[in-house]
Amino acid sequence: MAELEGLEFGKSDFVLLDEVTMEQFMENLKLRFEKGRIYTFIGEVVVSVNPYRQMDIYGKDNIDAYRGRELYENPPHLYAVSDAAYKAMKRRAKDTCIVISGESGAGKTEASKYIMQYIAAITNPSQRAEVESVKNVLLKSNCVLEAFGNAKTNRNDNSSRFGKYMDINFNFNGDPTGGHINNYLLEKSRVVQQQDGERNFHSFYQLLRGGSEETLQAFHLHNDPAEYVYTREGATSNNDRSSHRAVMSALEVIGFSEEEITSIYQILASILLLGNVQFESDGESVQIVGLEAVNHIAELTATDPESVSKTLLYRTVATGGGEVIDKGHTEQQACFGRDAFAKALYERLFGWIVGRINSVIEVKDYNPVLHGKNTVIGVLDIYGFEIFDNNSFEQFCINYCNEKLQQLFIELILRQEQGEYQREGITWQHIDYFNNQIIVDLVEQPHKGIISILDEACLTVGNVTDTVCLDSMDTKLAQHPHYTSRKLSPTDKTMEFQKHFRIRHYAGDVTGVCNGSWDSLDQVGTTCWRKRRTHLKAGTDMILKEMWPDGQLSITEVTKRPLTAATLFKNSIVALVDKLACKEPYYVRCIKPNEMKSPVLFDDARCQHQVAYLGLLENVMVRRAGFAYRQPYARFLQRYKMTCEYTWPNHLMASDREAVEAIVTQHGFQDDVAYGHTKLFVRTPRSLFTLEQERAALIPILVLFLQKVWRGALARMRCQRMRAIYAIMGCYKRYKVKAHFWEVERRFANVRTMADYGKSVEWPTPPAALSQFHNNTVMLHRRWWARQIVKNIPPSDMLEVRAKVAALTALSGERKDWGVSRAWERDYLANTNSAFTRVSKELKNKDEYSQVLFSGFCRKVNRFNKSTDRGVLVTDKYVYKLEPKKQYKVLKRLPLDAFTGLSVTSGVDQMVALHTSSEDDVLLCLQRGELCPNQDRVGELVGALVDHFTRSVPHQHAGFLFTLQPQTQSGSQGHGGPYNIQ
Repeated sequence: MAELEGLEFGKSDFVLLDEVTMEQFMENLKLRFEKGRIYTFIGEVVVSVNPYRQMDIYGKDNIDAYRGRELYENPPHLYAVSDAAYKAMKRRAKDTCIVISGESGAGKTEASKYIMQYIAAITNPSQRAEVESVKNVLLKSNCVLEAFGNAKTNRNDNSSRFGKYMDINFNFNGDPTGGHINNYLLEKSRVVQQQDGERNFHSFYQLLRGGSEETLQAFHLHNDPAEYVYTREGATSNNDRSSHRAVMSALEVIGFSEEEITSIYQILASILLLGNVQFESDGESVQIVGLEAVNHIAELTATDPESVSKTLLYRTVATGGGEVIDKGHTEQQACFGRDAFAKALYERLFGWIVGRINSVIEVKDYNPVLHGKNTVIGVLDIYGFEIFDNNSFEQFCINYCNEKLQQLFIELILRQEQGEYQREGITWQHIDYFNNQIIVDLVEQPHKGIISILDEACLTVGNVTDTVCLDSMDTKLAQHPHYTSRKLSPTDKTMEFQKHFRIRHYAGDVTGVCNGSWDSLDQVGTTCWRKRRTHLKAGTDMILKEMWPDGQLSITEVTKRPLTAATLFKNSIVALVDKLACKEPYYVRCIKPNEMKSPVLFDDARCQHQVAYLGLLENVMVRRAGFAYRQPYARFLQRYKMTCEYTWPNHLMASDREAVEAIVTQHGFQDDVAYGHTKLFVRTPRSLFTLEQERAALIPILVLFLQKVWRGALARMRCQRMRAIYAIMGCYKRYKVKAHFWEVERRFANVRTMADYGKSVEWPTPPAALSQFHNNTVMLHRRWWARQIVKNIPPSDMLEVRAKVAALTALSGERKDWGVSRAWERDYLANTNSAFTRVSKELKNKDEYSQVLFSGFCRKVNRFNKSTDRGVLVTDKYVYKLEPKKQYKVLKRLPLDAFTGLSVTSGVDQMVALHTSSEDDVLLCLQRGELCPNQDRVGELVGALVDHFTRSVPHQHAGFLFTLQPQTQSGSQGHGGPYNIQ
């Protein structure tokens, strides 16, 4: 029982109802929903009602409140059952699972998201990168699976059209190390047909609405879903574009390559175009109307158009003698084959995506000896029991799955009860409970169940029709108490002859409709891929090869009849149940309060129906068959010790059990309890309510006492604080501090109007207490002064200013004249010759440099002291030696990265030595210019290079060296020390 909720919110645990009746159950469920309490316990089972609104109960504070707490220490919540499963896994190294069930729109998908978010939030406190990566992939996989496996239905805007079971692997520290996803029975029929008001899978609309114009053009698509047969019925959603961006981001985070992502959407585009392929018949043969769509499909799937056309118009049959025969389709068969092809493409694409995610998150090379035990938490988000007017084959499989899980639910809950009573030494009396094994056997029993009958019918020679299957079931199941049809019940006019049959499930009667989808022989297209296995190309085709492994088989093997969808689904569900049975289960039972998606409407009849088929009332009865409430002695004592004079505030007895016995004896319900080894068991809720009422009466008295003590403590604290404040104020040398402030204010009052903005003003000496403040103030003034100076410089001159600052820093005042007083043009050759401009553009296009650092005429001096006129062009990538007399032909090109430094003299000459890593230095003399013969360009070159290396690539060229050589009176160079430019 949750301890922090009052009785005005109803019973937070259905086990505590006065009487276990449907009326009281529904009354309590409705009261809690109206009070905003959407979660209620049944022992360790959480019943969740979809609120149809955002609720502020999932933030970090809520996560912290439930982290590490026991199940009943807080109000009912998904976090409570999540933490219980995590603690059981971590403390006892026990594999656990959380089973989420309920009908479409009941909130299963959201519940699974919150459970995953909680597990991610409470793990990896040390923020290890590899664990965070695993968590990100696990969380992002939900986004991808929702896009490709969810759709808008009339009951739910984001309905999961597949079952999902995710195993999360944890190491011995309790941190997630990987996982594995199993998917069950994707509703592939939705690809080709939807009911009125419903949509195809989200992925199609996200591609059409969220794909870029270039992408859609490359895929031969338009952004209007109404133009495609398969998406014509679905209205678009406002968030398709944002969802598409989220899915693309999630695919990249998970690890899909750009080619794989493109291939996925190429296959989606192929399916959309496939739906627009139309057929016409001239009485003898069937032809495709227009080949544009076929050509586009062939391009997107890297197939030749002839193979695609043949796949759609013919079926390949292998005879017993090994001959291969191509039989033409009728127009109806061609349409059916086209849709079957589209469904098979999407189903296998979805399976490939799940497998690709698994390849990323699966634990690889795990060594238990080195890493400890690898434990697992499973999260099952599975379809719930539903009854429609027309129940298809997929709905039959869904209800069978729910029957199977419901049977497991009852058996495991009962087994848990028995196990706890045995551990605590409490006598357990056997109780009868509803057993739906007879219905499970009706579906899956070998040779007698519906699935086996369908398999036998599909093996019949000739055309297998719905009537053949139905007649076979009527013949073999005529005596079964849970099966009937119109043939077996001629007076039941709610069914039609040769169409309907009815299964009496535990949650109600479900009428099935044989409508052409009661087998799974989607072989269309396999032959096409088989014939092309030696002509496979890159991209989409490689993914199609992985999607169709049977494409590598011979034609005889391909045309063999595979297992039916029902058998495959039954085998997967049996494996799932076996997997769940070996784990410690926790349950979340989701209920849909109304069909209007209203946050205030509670449809009693609708909810009661769900409570019935979820077996919640039976669960309460099983839980209460023994004892309605159980609690460890220490926790029971902590809550109720105030109600007994022998235990308040602390007891002096030998053990907590003796103290609990004193509380029970004082209240006189010792005949209604049993004492286990570690827990107290209370048989009826009324005894517990007596304790709760007395505790509630004592709480106001205790609150007043605590308030009195706390108010006195607050008053004393305030008094002490005031005395401390006055003492500090009396001891503080206020006048000295204020005097300093006044003096600073006086001296700097007019700095804004000063020519140098107060740079020449002398600062007063601060008192010792303000030394740090003084330093900060001086620094702030200097920054303000610098900003005032810099903001007057035009943006166009900032590049020149930075270069001059760099030159000033590098030359360190050793070179008297370095051109600081003139404007720096940098690209001198561009301003004098049009031929150079043309060459510069060609080099820029060829070498893709972005900026010219310097250009000009120079005298090149070689090792033999021979000089020639040359042009030099320095860019951010290369240094070019040009021949001015030959239209500035490039004589030599050196990467800028190859230069390790430069040397200049301290005199007025224009000599520059560029050093390279190969010690093949370049010595040149810059020309001063015709108009200004005394113009110094060395400083400009130094400033441009230093600014580039220190600002653009400081880490790669931290070792670039500048050397300043002092000049003798005769003009020869001496030896000077190097200046490192950092």
